[in-house]
Amino acid sequence: MSESTMTQAPNISALAVNRTEYAKRIAEKLRREFGPIICGLLLEDHRVVEIMLNPDGSLWVERLGQKMERIGTMSATQAESLMGTVASTLKTHITAENPILECELPPEFMGARFEALIPPVVIGPTFAIRKKAGEVFPLFDYVNKGIMEQNQFEAIVGAIAARQNILVVGGTGTGKTTLTNAIIAEIARAFPDDRIVVIEDTGELQPSSENVVVLRSTDLVDMTRLLKATLRLRPDRIIVGEVRDGAALALLKAWNTGHPGGAATVHANSGPAGLIRVEQLVGEATAAPMQSLIAEAVNLIVAIEKTATSRRIKDVVRVIGHDGTNYVTQPI
Repeated sequence: MSESTMTQAPNISALAVNRTEYAKRIAEKLRREFGPIICGLLLEDHRVVEIMLNPDGSLWVERLGQKMERIGTMSATQAESLMGTVASTLKTHITAENPILECELPPEFMGARFEALIPPVVIGPTFAIRKKAGEVFPLFDYVNKGIMEQNQFEAIVGAIAARQNILVVGGTGTGKTTLTNAIIAEIARAFPDDRIVVIEDTGELQPSSENVVVLRSTDLVDMTRLLKATLRLRPDRIIVGEVRDGAALALLKAWNTGHPGGAATVHANSGPAGLIRVEQLVGEATAAPMQSLIAEAVNLIVAIEKTATSRRIKDVVRVIGHDGTNYVTQPI
């Protein structure tokens, strides 16, 4: 071993120790600032979907299948300190000039999605913590629990086998991500050798394939840029966590140019409405009519909705084409 190698090794080891100690201190600080109520909900209550702080200081929680419940309060000082600590883990700051923080919490807090805002865009500190699903449910569980009909299950499995593209739609908090995770798990089960590329802005999808690449968009690298890069990563299937803008056009082109069999989510209230929503998103990238491209790229739409006690598949729609005026679809 050379002298330079011998002198560098202790430094590398010391650096690793320092990073570990720093992570521990940050985790302890966050536990204090979150307080026992939020920590308990976040780390111990598996029914919790989201924890929210309103500008008036009130804390709210949403549990699976239940209405939102007020659980207490948090002072503006505590909330701002908490947000500053989270920002420090990203080596950034949340200030009046940069009043929005979008990120994931450290692994000790399950990597939950954290969205925070401070004045002047709100009158008081505000945040929402969206927990990741504790586990990935197999697609057939949706049938066993009465969320999905057997023929709908067979349509989704058939689309996966035929390398068709699946669009998962629903409103906020309806379970689109959980359902997409179940679809990804079915892809991994049926096609374990497929190379999967996942694109999202926050880490919510949980691919179990052995050959997988996960890309995250940032303020400087948007989803459209990542989709273009994806085509050079030799994907078999392309999965997008949520399409919100003109990146929809890049996704449709990718699906239509030799990379079929993927899945994506959008906000819409029904299967047919999902096509209109994709059309609107594509319109942010080009004014040219793209209905034929959409009808060719999107093969199956699965709409999920929230009920009083759980979730249910509202409809599963097969996309046949576009007749020049309307989309031609077939409900399952």
